[in-house]
Amino acid sequence: MKLYFMLFFIFISSVIPQIVVNIETNLQRLLEEEDTDGDKKITVEDKQTKETVGDKRFFIIDENGKKLEIIGTYYLSNLLQEMSLQKKIGREKGILQIKNIFQDPVERLSSQIQKRFWAGLTRRIDASSLEQILSDSKTKTKDGFHYLYVPSQDEIAYQYFASISQQKPSLSLKIVRLPEKITPQWVKELEGFHGILTLGLRKNKEGHLEGIPFIVPGGRFNEMYGWDSYFEALGLLEDGYVDLAKDMVDNFVYEITYYGKILNANRTYYLTRSQPPFLSSMLWSVYKALPQNLESKEWLKRSLLAAIEEYNKVWMGKDRLTAIGLNRYYGEGLGQPPEVEEGHFDAAYHFFAQKHKIPKEKLETHYKKGEIVFSDIDAYFTHDRSMRESGHDTTYRWEDRCADFATVDLNSLLYKTESDIAKILQQEFDGKLIHGDGREETSNAWLKRSQDRKKLMNQYLWNEEDGVFYDYDLANQRQKKYMNATAFYPLWANLATQEQAQRIVEKAIPSLEEAGGIAGSTQEARGEISKERPARQWDYPYGWAPHQIIAWHGLLQYNYDKIVHRLVYRWLYTITRNAVDYNGVVPEKFDVVKRTHQVFAEYGNVGTEFAYITEEGFGWMNASYQIGLNILPNGLLLSLEKLISPEWIFYQKE
Repeated sequence: MKLYFMLFFIFISSVIPQIVVNIETNLQRLLEEEDTDGDKKITVEDKQTKETVGDKRFFIIDENGKKLEIIGTYYLSNLLQEMSLQKKIGREKGILQIKNIFQDPVERLSSQIQKRFWAGLTRRIDASSLEQILSDSKTKTKDGFHYLYVPSQDEIAYQYFASISQQKPSLSLKIVRLPEKITPQWVKELEGFHGILTLGLRKNKEGHLEGIPFIVPGGRFNEMYGWDSYFEALGLLEDGYVDLAKDMVDNFVYEITYYGKILNANRTYYLTRSQPPFLSSMLWSVYKALPQNLESKEWLKRSLLAAIEEYNKVWMGKDRLTAIGLNRYYGEGLGQPPEVEEGHFDAAYHFFAQKHKIPKEKLETHYKKGEIVFSDIDAYFTHDRSMRESGHDTTYRWEDRCADFATVDLNSLLYKTESDIAKILQQEFDGKLIHGDGREETSNAWLKRSQDRKKLMNQYLWNEEDGVFYDYDLANQRQKKYMNATAFYPLWANLATQEQAQRIVEKAIPSLEEAGGIAGSTQEARGEISKERPARQWDYPYGWAPHQIIAWHGLLQYNYDKIVHRLVYRWLYTITRNAVDYNGVVPEKFDVVKRTHQVFAEYGNVGTEFAYITEEGFGWMNASYQIGLNILPNGLLLSLEKLISPEWIFYQKE
């Protein structure tokens, strides 16, 4: 049957390569007949309600009255998407390519990521993109204005944006210079007036200033995020967008130069915290894709010196370097993180209200205003901000005490940073590089740092009995045995021995591998879930793209190719199956046990709310798909491509 369908489809496509249809008429009729739940998508949730309504059989009528019958959820959703694209560009009559409607799902999704999704996620902080960025609900303020904050030292940016504010009063834009020294107290006093932070500007070919472009994660996230950007850059490189990946590094260099760190994201309430440090890996991946010339070498030098600056001032600073010589996440700031949705901390305020014998509403109101101070509540929010800096917000992994832990992921990342810098200095700069102020960086010094860290990680984090690296609880001076996906970070960083790698594989793969890929943690580690202890999105049963990519690349370094191929297939199957059944959806995360994007933990699932067609997918999920396809061997790729059972198509004259 499949062979017959393929031959029949090839015949139909060659005889009828395209049809011309009235877009609005067919689009509305399709929705009326097949979108039975009214969500402006055609999915497996659209159940048949009458004899012909919702039966997943639809006749599209061309301009000559001929009919093309299309059968099946996937093909009908493709038809809906193709007509939506025609409507978007204002066509009353549109040309529909038959091959696009019946396109193989893997080819279709990969092509959409490459040709449409990356463009849909691209932003700039300049006149061309401000209206789109400011339309974000997170830019609302007490006085109704939109606030754009500019570093005190960036006079060019200040003049540029002040001019835009005057030229476009409809933006209701206020330009504010940041103070030379940004303190947690200053950030707290911005409550109600938070806004976007500028990123890099450059001159285009015409000599006009433009924003350096970047990729946003998608959905409600309309800014450049720290660790998301590394994985997005890998996806961009996979798809040939080398310049855009390079631009993202340039924006990070801007952040380090003017804000002192790579920010959680470029909004004012993130000024006091960073995110997991991937810059050395990111800039090295980009550099290897650039032309190997003097201009690229100079770019590498600037980027590397910025990475070194951040390493020294942020990660090796007093707040994040611990007494044992390893590092922790530490989110500076005062009070409750202002970006969190209303009600998110209800359980915490309830707990502290009972503890301090104060009504919850009174405690919350007065604490937010700074009218009462409790050290235990302050400590709770310090740990919460630290958890958000880790990128793993939220998880039961640290028992709401994130700043008390020297973590496997952070120290693996810093080992990788140290190793990268040593390697780049040795390979590209003859082992030595000089700062503008005369300070010297040598390959040997950075190699020693990495080796010292490796020894400390083996001393404090490696568990010989269990055969895995665990986080170290600094407050209680013991390891925290919480099996989670960061177990693969030491493999990705290439710090584990071959023997350790084998032990990690034997322990972590059976524990964390699920039908849809690697889970954030084991069910046992997470513990029981209840109304008082709700599910958290970075724990079991949820799976995330960065964890998959880290695991794949880490295992490949130790020659566990067959395991990687299996893990990649499971993840790509999950993405493809959900895209096929749910109108092309590409979400933020999955339930990897049930292999579904229908996730009901904490913040829902970004990337699932759209009408007709998704224009962007989700950044690191897009990247994982393209990276995974490049890893998957031909046999498994062919199996993935055959995911959709053939459906009959029939063309007849009215």
